[in-house]
Amino acid sequence: MNATTQDGAANGGARVAVQKFGRFLSGMVMPNIGAFIAWGLITALFIPTGWIPNEYLGALVGPMITYLLPVLIGYTGGTMIHGTRGGVIGAVATMGVVVGADIPMFLGAMIVGPLSAWVLKRFDKSIEGKVKAGFEMLVNNFSSGIIGGALAILAYVGIGPVVQAISQALAEGVQALVDTGLLPLANVLIEPGKVLFLNNAINHGVLSPIALDQASTAGKSIIFLLEANPGPGLGILLAYWLVGRGMAKQSAPGATIIHFLGGIHEIYFPYILMNPRLILGAIAGGIVGTFTFLLTGAGLVATPSPGSIFALAAMSPRGGLLPVLTGVVTSAAASFAVSALLLKTGKPADDDLEQAQSKMKEMKSAGTNGSVSATATTARGPQKAKGEVNKIVFSCDAGMGSSAMGASILRKKVKAAGLPLTVTNTAINDIPQDADIVITHKTLTDRARLKAPNAEHISIDDFLKSPEYDELVKRLQ
Repeated sequence: MNATTQDGAANGGARVAVQKFGRFLSGMVMPNIGAFIAWGLITALFIPTGWIPNEYLGALVGPMITYLLPVLIGYTGGTMIHGTRGGVIGAVATMGVVVGADIPMFLGAMIVGPLSAWVLKRFDKSIEGKVKAGFEMLVNNFSSGIIGGALAILAYVGIGPVVQAISQALAEGVQALVDTGLLPLANVLIEPGKVLFLNNAINHGVLSPIALDQASTAGKSIIFLLEANPGPGLGILLAYWLVGRGMAKQSAPGATIIHFLGGIHEIYFPYILMNPRLILGAIAGGIVGTFTFLLTGAGLVATPSPGSIFALAAMSPRGGLLPVLTGVVTSAAASFAVSALLLKTGKPADDDLEQAQSKMKEMKSAGTNGSVSATATTARGPQKAKGEVNKIVFSCDAGMGSSAMGASILRKKVKAAGLPLTVTNTAINDIPQDADIVITHKTLTDRARLKAPNAEHISIDDFLKSPEYDELVKRLQ
């Protein structure tokens, strides 16, 4: 029994460590998705094989992927470690790997940006309290400049070539899978990884850098479709809708819309967790979809985020929309067939959606804090009077998925109550200083307090259905 417990703890610890690392990687990319989409749209429109070929405007494509996007990643990674000073030195050092390589340095930016900020942070701590009054600005500026310049040279001479060799090896490995027709087998790892909340890490931390490198030379890449394909999740939700039972069957139609049109793939994870055998349906859908993409020559020009069918359509190259849609449909059909068979032969007791949602929250919070609270808690700072509240901010790691849904729900309640309040959502690192009330998942509240110490903080368990929303609206009326 003890051995079993220890094995489980070890496995859980490894999963938590991987989740934290994945969150860190995706945290460098997610805030810059708008820039990736801008580059993707310009590429899709103006390159020689684009929708509207234009040599003059197409000249934007190369500099954006070579310089702009890696520097943004390096700046964001540095900011995560040491604020604005870390972001600046992260961008400076990233230029070293950018200039020192012949391929887009996304992987290099993910390494050098945070690393250079960490070096500067250690230096700042070493001189804290030792600089004479009046010399702080001089020391801060010159230390950042000298350390940043030195790290840029080091990155240019040493780190850039090494990262380029690693990136080329990874790209060649992926290309070998494509050439041998074995690429669909990648979904055997990708689909279970998504359910363990490694979806952002897999997509933005591993696959996107390889795919962007391919797209910069070939104009598109199938790698963009491996994780972002909404077909496997769509098939599982349709199976619950048509042959499921109880609450899972009733909630599946709404979840289908959120997943397929909204691109929030996390919405279908609880449906797999309540019946883990359905991971076979997701894997089958992923394999069939990728095989179809290979047969039809499908590919995208940039990262589709979120993984909505609209995003996939927008990132499709000219003449490439039909192959993408074909792969999505076949993957959904395969996932549906396997999932429906498993649901028909399963036991009614398996379909406990609320228990699965609770399990999902525990898994996700484990990747955030490394521990899980057993009960819901409401943690507030100084409670604001109704006359003091003008802005309510929902916050999550990326500021896109769960917080956006929570903000939408509360915004409707606030509007129905006639309250003149602003309700918005943001990443936890970007909480505005004028936020009066900040609403986060309970595992993120401590981090939110550090970003907005003067705000009232409300911790919730579930962004989709929390009694705190109605209580808050009633209090502010």
